[in-house]
Amino acid sequence: MTLMTKFLGAAGALALTAGAALAEPGLIIDLGGKFDKSFNESAYTGAQRWIEETGGDYTETELQSEAQREQNMRKMAERGANPIVVLGFANASTLEKVAPDYPDTNFAIVDMVVDAPNVKSIVFTEHTGSYLVGIMAAMASETGTVSFVGGMDVPLIRKFACGYAQGAKSVSDDINVIANMTGNTPTAWNDPVKGAELAKSQISQGSDVVFAAAGGTGVGVLQAAADEGVYSIGVDSNQNYLHPGSVLTSMLKRVDNAVYDVFEEGRNDAFAPGIEVLGISEEGVGVAVDENNESLVTEEMMAAVDEAKAKIASGEIEVHDYTSDDSCPALSF
Repeated sequence: MTLMTKFLGAAGALALTAGAALAEPGLIIDLGGKFDKSFNESAYTGAQRWIEETGGDYTETELQSEAQREQNMRKMAERGANPIVVLGFANASTLEKVAPDYPDTNFAIVDMVVDAPNVKSIVFTEHTGSYLVGIMAAMASETGTVSFVGGMDVPLIRKFACGYAQGAKSVSDDINVIANMTGNTPTAWNDPVKGAELAKSQISQGSDVVFAAAGGTGVGVLQAAADEGVYSIGVDSNQNYLHPGSVLTSMLKRVDNAVYDVFEEGRNDAFAPGIEVLGISEEGVGVAVDENNESLVTEEMMAAVDEAKAKIASGEIEVHDYTSDDSCPALSF
């Protein structure tokens, strides 16, 4: 072997090492866009925080249609992004197909479980967080009727609705809970007009607190509640600021932390595949109290929420998970 051959071999190895070290993480944002003020925006916020705190950078793409799921996932992997965070349960079947083709790329999916050696599945106990805001809704209601507007009618969103109803009924068995879904296709995540119509219909039936778990559609729900002079409850991101004095609270789902942590694992070569469950004990879900809603949240409400959190964490309160058996004891759809 000549000296030049040795040099070229060492240089090539160094280049490969440098390439691995410089690999940027990736984020695939689901339908509805990164500024949906809800699920996607929470993820985007986490990625931006990671940039600010580490000085790193990442690759990002936003889905515009169902047809782009596989194409975008493969393109990002082929560009060398690692790890890649995929948002939304609807990407699960695509990731099951794509991940084996890129065994050296680590993937994380939020909101669904994909069993593969290079995939981390991050799921939340949305039903427990929804139980907490259900308590607050029932305590704030003057009519004895509260309601829920979901996005796409899928088990995950029913999980929110059922936890919310159970929480409300823990305050009073007599509380009336109305629930409607926006639709059966992905367009249900980004239809604020339909969301507003559903909210107004529920308000006409006596609801004075409306919880929206509907992505961008929820913006219309919150607007309708503000227009009609009743309370709303936001979801995923802290949406209290959208209508100060009208949004009772927001059910926080810390997708931002999930994205940040995966990016950090990639930076520190500490990515670990498997299932990660983020619930009340892990501060993966909770309620938002800030300057925009603190005048609406009473000490009694927070005491009830704190007591419920402790009892859920200890197992004394068991909040039913719709996805465990496709049933909802507290609510009829």
